[in-house]
Amino acid sequence: MDSTAALALLYLAALRRRGNNSNTLPPGPRGLPLVGSLPSLDPQLHAYFARLAARYGPIFSIRLGSKLGVVVTSPALAREVLRDQDLLFSGRDVPDAARSISYGGGQNIVWNPVGPTWRLLRRVCVREMLSPAGLDAVRALRDREFRATLRHLHAQAAAAAPVDVGAQMFLATMNVITATLWGGTIGSDAERAKVGKEFRHLVAEITDMLGAPNVSDFFPALARFDLQGIRRKSDVLKERFNQMFARIIDQRVRADQADGEPPAAPDFLEYMLKLEKEGGDGKAAFTMTNVKALLMDMVVGGTETTSNTVEWAMAELMRAPRLLAKVREELDGVVGRDAVVEEAHLPQLPYLHAVLKETLRLHPALPLMVPHCPDADATVADYRVPAGSRVFVNVWAIMRDPAVWEDPAEFVPERFLPGGGDGRKLDFGLPAVRVRTQDLRGDRHGRPHDGLLAGHAAAGVRLGAAGGSAAGHGGKVRDRDEEGHAAGGRADPEAVQAGALLRLVSVCVSMCPSTPRMLQVDLMFYFYI
Repeated sequence: MDSTAALALLYLAALRRRGNNSNTLPPGPRGLPLVGSLPSLDPQLHAYFARLAARYGPIFSIRLGSKLGVVVTSPALAREVLRDQDLLFSGRDVPDAARSISYGGGQNIVWNPVGPTWRLLRRVCVREMLSPAGLDAVRALRDREFRATLRHLHAQAAAAAPVDVGAQMFLATMNVITATLWGGTIGSDAERAKVGKEFRHLVAEITDMLGAPNVSDFFPALARFDLQGIRRKSDVLKERFNQMFARIIDQRVRADQADGEPPAAPDFLEYMLKLEKEGGDGKAAFTMTNVKALLMDMVVGGTETTSNTVEWAMAELMRAPRLLAKVREELDGVVGRDAVVEEAHLPQLPYLHAVLKETLRLHPALPLMVPHCPDADATVADYRVPAGSRVFVNVWAIMRDPAVWEDPAEFVPERFLPGGGDGRKLDFGLPAVRVRTQDLRGDRHGRPHDGLLAGHAAAGVRLGAAGGSAAGHGGKVRDRDEEGHAAGGRADPEAVQAGALLRLVSVCVSMCPSTPRMLQVDLMFYFYI
């Protein structure tokens, strides 16, 4: 009788535990001893996680070496992590290479924990660089870089020469960002081109390095041995960046001392040097290391992500000439072929906005965002998320969820137009993204995608007159893989004839951030979400 009662009590306890998941981890693959699921990882991590979510549900756990990962794959749970419990999940698990490249991980805004220093760095970026006033202050510098890009495309068209579209978009983005950061510090066009080229190589190396699997991240106890040499490589890259930043800062300081006057066009570097001289804001220190770390954040975080978004938009429009014709028709009707787009035109270009939103939906700049790390044990969907675990929000999968979007794999900009249905009910498909970006901008009534475009689309439209065939003829996009990516995530690597693609390039140049709002949203996604 006693044994029967004991068994009954054990059975009831098991049922109670089964009915209350708050003390259990989310379900997930069992993995192997010691290494967990590392041997089965797919290089396309977001697609691999999406397949696991289809099996285990919208929240699952996965063991990666000695680290526990928790993956969230639904708008409701993303809101719970990013908005409802944002302070608890605001920590970061800094990768070993990122800690090295970012001056220790506590000097920049990406990896800094929430506190006085993070708030100061956020204010420096959001209020001084990304605010409407800050962007307007360097508008002339953006104009200069945009027109330089157009001159290059005109020259290529006149010579019927090939254009490496991806490289040109990257260089244009880089020039706009660096012009916004330090303005006229680099004097001549030749010097700016040289610095831009050097930065491009550095950013590419850093991106590849940060994306490479690192034993030190999966087994922190082995980090001190740097078994793959990744930290040594990151130290070398950091020193190269350090030398470039030191040269630029030195030029600015010497110019200020010689003239005794601030630059004619104030820029981000000028403000940071002033803040560094003051020592901070009284609540947190601000050093020259912070200056360099923030410059690196902006350059690395805002270039390839933005240029990739532009390139994806081009690829999608190349595949759909009908959509490209609608974009051109809207630009011609609102601005005209022989005029330059001004910011006042932006509210009148809803279809161009919709194209960019749909591009960001299908091809988010960071498919898994920057992973979060709870400071204490948390509960999500009645499951326990232990302190120190790495929490991924799979934006890529959320944006392709058939429960949220109609025909999710199709490129349909119309879904973001009034009456378009699913694209209107979720801003970028994820309410938490909208709320979080607005909170950081201090603009609870604005929308983070308003004014995604700014600048000079119609100036690029003039290039269409020089082109022969319609856009998309003469260029091609490589076949997509099973996850919907073009192979390598790029347009065809063979340079395409400028005359055949000028209309397409002209539209997509207008998307490149001479376009401050595009840059603003991109940086918000990178830094703060």
